[in-house]
Amino acid sequence: MTDTSPGLPPLPTPAFDQFLRHDALTTLLQAYAAARPHLVQLRSIGRSFEGRDIWLLAVTHTATGDDTDKPAFWVDGNIHAAELTASTACLYYLHQLLSRYGEDREVTQLLDTRCIYLCPRLNPDGAELALADRPRHIRSSVRRYPYDEEPVEGLTLEDVDGDGRILSMRIADPNGPWKRHPDEPRLLIAREPGEFGGEYFRLLPEGTLKNYDGLQASLNRDPEGLDLNRNFPSGWRQEFEQAGAGPYPTSEPEVRAMVDFIVAHPNIGGGISYHTHSGVILRPLGSGSDDDMIPEDLWLYRKLSGIGEKLTGYPCVSIHHEFKYHPKEHISGTQDWLYEHLGALFWTVELWAPNREAGITGYKWIDWYREHPAEDDLKLLKWSDEQCGGLAHVDWKPFQHPQLGAVEIGGWDRMNFWRNPPPHLREREVARFPAWMTQLALSLPKLEMLRTEVRALGPDTWRVRFAVTNAGWLPSYVSRRALQRKTVRGVVFEIHLPDAAEVSLVSGKERFEGPQLEGHAPKVSQQAFLPNRELTADRAVAEWVVRAPVGTRLALTARADRAGTVRTEVSLD
Repeated sequence: MTDTSPGLPPLPTPAFDQFLRHDALTTLLQAYAAARPHLVQLRSIGRSFEGRDIWLLAVTHTATGDDTDKPAFWVDGNIHAAELTASTACLYYLHQLLSRYGEDREVTQLLDTRCIYLCPRLNPDGAELALADRPRHIRSSVRRYPYDEEPVEGLTLEDVDGDGRILSMRIADPNGPWKRHPDEPRLLIAREPGEFGGEYFRLLPEGTLKNYDGLQASLNRDPEGLDLNRNFPSGWRQEFEQAGAGPYPTSEPEVRAMVDFIVAHPNIGGGISYHTHSGVILRPLGSGSDDDMIPEDLWLYRKLSGIGEKLTGYPCVSIHHEFKYHPKEHISGTQDWLYEHLGALFWTVELWAPNREAGITGYKWIDWYREHPAEDDLKLLKWSDEQCGGLAHVDWKPFQHPQLGAVEIGGWDRMNFWRNPPPHLREREVARFPAWMTQLALSLPKLEMLRTEVRALGPDTWRVRFAVTNAGWLPSYVSRRALQRKTVRGVVFEIHLPDAAEVSLVSGKERFEGPQLEGHAPKVSQQAFLPNRELTADRAVAEWVVRAPVGTRLALTARADRAGTVRTEVSLD
C-alpha cells in the first residue's frame, strides 16, 4: 500500500545531532502528527512530577484498523535524566517509519498490520534539568527523595566555573591515589600498590562544599534520589536493598503512566527500552540465571537477540550473568516487569560505548569501569584529540575554588562524550536499530480470518463456522512466561445476534475462549528426533447453531490479547 494521501505537509527534518528541550520536543511531535495524521496519533499518557506531558505516539495506518485492534510493540527512552540519546533513538525510528511508509516493503507491512507505541521521553523533568543552561546530571526524577532537607555539609555536584559542564577537580596531595601518566601528563592514572615519593593528586567531582573544615569531606547524594527504573512492580524492593526505588511500586507519576498504559493495552507483546551507555543489548533474566528461565523462552530470546547482534553490531548479554553492578546484587527494572511479570518479550539497549569507539576490545561491561589498564586511557585520549576536537577530555585549568582555594578543573566530560555520543556520532549510533525493531515487531503474532461458513440445517436453522489463524512468527501468547503467569487468554470468539424475537442461539455460547495459537516459527528442525505432532496448531474454529430468518446478518469477532482482533459479517442465506 502506497502512501499517496494528497495535500499533506512535508515531514519535519529534525537534526539528530541535537538534544531537544521539552517545548521543542512537543512542537516536533505535533508537527509529525499533523504531517501524517493517518499514520501517527499523538497522546499524553500522563504528566510528570513537574507537570510536563509524557508524550506517546501510536504509529500505525489507521485505514487498516485501530491501534488497539493490532498487535503492538512498545519503545521508550530517556527514563534516566541525562541519557538523552535514548530519546534520539525513538525520534529517529519515528522519522524512519513515517518517511519510508509506502516505499519500504517491511515498514509498509509493519504499519498496515501492527502498531508501534513510541514514548521518546519518559522522564521529561530530568531531561530538562540535564539540558539546562547550567545543567545538573541526576539519575531520574526531580522529586526529592528520600528526604527533602538541604545538605548542611559535604560536596554537592555543580558547574562551579560556569562553562556548562560538570568535570573533575584535582588537588595536589602527597597522599592522593592518582598520579600523572609518565608519557601523557594530561591523564591521571592510579598509584601503584606500595608506591611512594612521587607527585600525587586527590580527585574530586566538580562542585561546592558546605561547612568544609579543611580536612574532611564527603560527596552528597543528589537530593533527587529516585531511580525511576527501580519503581516498577516486578522485583520492587525497599531502599535498603535497591536505592532509588521509591516508597512503593509505581509511586512516581512517570512510571505509573507507563504501567497504566501498558496494562490497558494488552496488545503489546514486546518492546525495547533505550538507555545509555555501554554499547550492549541486555536481555532477561535480571533476577535469575539462564538456568532459571523457561527453556523455550531462553531459546526464543537467543534467536531474536542473535538477529539484533547481526543487525546492530551490538552484543546481547544476560543481565544476570554479565551486567551486574556488583556480583552479589541484582538490579530490576522495566525488563523485569514486561517479561518476568507480564510475559512480553523485552530488551534494554545501552546505547553508545566510548571505549569501543576508541578501539578498546575484549572488555567486561561493568568490570571495565572499576579497573582497566592505563593503555585504554591513552586510546581514549587519542580518540578525544582526533575525533572529538579534544573535548572529550578537557585540559586541566587552574581555578580559584571558593572553599578549596587553588584547584585545577578538567578531565573527562562524562555527560557529553560518555553518557551520550558527541553530536557528530549520534545519528550514526541510533541508525543501527530501526531494522531490528521492525523485524521484532513483524514477528509478533497476527490474528487473521481464514474463512466463514454458513450451512442451512433447516428452513430457519443455520450452522455458522468462523475459522482464524495466527499469521505471525510468534505464538499468540508470545512467551511461555505469559502462560505461566496467566496474563493472556486464548482466542476469544463472539457472535453478535440482532435484538429480534425470531433470532436465537440454539447451540454454542455468545462468547467463549478458544485455544492459544502457535505461530509459524518451527518448533523443531527438519532433522529432529521426533516430528512436531501439532500440524495445525496455528488455527482455531468457532461454531454456533443459530435460529433466524433467511437474510439475517450476523457479526462475528475473534480477538487474541497480543495478536489483534478480526471482525466480519455473515449472511444467513
